[in-house]
Amino acid sequence: MTETVAFPQDRTCPYHPPGAYASLQRAHPLSRVTLWDGRSVWLVTGHATARALLADQRLSSDSTRRDFPVPTERAALRRRRRPALLGLDDPEHHAQRRMLIRGFTLQRAERMRPRIQTVVDGLLDAVETQGPPAELVSSFALPVPSMVICELLGVPYADHEFFETQSRRLLRGPTGADVEDALAELEAYLGELVDRKRAHPGEGLLDDLVARQLDTGAPAREELVQLATILLVAGHETTANMISLGTFTLLRHPRRAAELRADPALVPAAVEELLRFLSIADGLLRVAREDTEVAGTVIRAGEGVVFATSAINRDGEVYAAPDSLDWGRPARHHLAFGYGIHQCLGQNLARAELEIALGTLLRRLPGLRLAVPPQEVPFKPGDTIQGMLELPVTW
Repeated sequence: MTETVAFPQDRTCPYHPPGAYASLQRAHPLSRVTLWDGRSVWLVTGHATARALLADQRLSSDSTRRDFPVPTERAALRRRRRPALLGLDDPEHHAQRRMLIRGFTLQRAERMRPRIQTVVDGLLDAVETQGPPAELVSSFALPVPSMVICELLGVPYADHEFFETQSRRLLRGPTGADVEDALAELEAYLGELVDRKRAHPGEGLLDDLVARQLDTGAPAREELVQLATILLVAGHETTANMISLGTFTLLRHPRRAAELRADPALVPAAVEELLRFLSIADGLLRVAREDTEVAGTVIRAGEGVVFATSAINRDGEVYAAPDSLDWGRPARHHLAFGYGIHQCLGQNLARAELEIALGTLLRRLPGLRLAVPPQEVPFKPGDTIQGMLELPVTW
């Protein structure tokens, strides 16, 4: 009898996918796995298969469907609320994405680079003034994207401790009550903020959406709050984890870090390779609306599909020596930001933040190293966005 493989699983090394995913990938790009509630779903581990399915409109992102796969108990609680953006299909998804796209263009991200550089420099000034040792998650990796997304949206950074705490509870629990309460707290806070912006408009993206609501009657207040919630949470959680895990990975690959110090022009390519290599958002979700054949397998209507991004981005048929870091490889077609109509809206901003944060960190602190043995550095479990819980360093 074939042993059942569970999803999700914890990583044994923070920058490598769980071994079970790699074993499945070597056998077939599409395999059966079991979720926490006993449901059997398809796990995609092949790059070509993933691209085909993520572009296939026969697969739905609608998380309100009863047959939509739920990878954790926390996710089951979050789905009780009407989803925004990521949990919608077209035409609703397209309408929301169109409202937001102007705030996340490449040109907008490029215009924000000087401000991002100022944020990074200020935080590293404080780290250097305090002197070694330092804890880089709380002092650098988290505040960089928090400050940037607050400025972009028009959210007061003075409230960052509140929304960072609620985001952690929303994404990691530990209990169902934490998840429900955190979501209610975030929505209440952002609802009050939307109301204040109606009376006293500012210059952020949220202000633009409020002004559009006043001019046209759409989107509704509830939809604004839902969009603001997902942008605020995703806008700082994902990039913060990439900064912390990217730094840890570079410190564990000192020759690769030395190459970036010697040639800063390599940093954009290095960021692209780290996005592929780390794949922190591991487990995109879909459900088949109708029978769909791919890679010689028929996914039946109503069956769940989970995308193991960490394995997909290590597909040996696409990437030579996929388990090694290589700044020279053409890694841009990785799926770290997803693929198809739901490809990450904030990817241009994320790239700018990562290039500036990691490049400046390496330049400013050339002697940076871990302050404890690597096995003592705590990292996140496999049922949430991957990253470091703490990152103690010295220099």
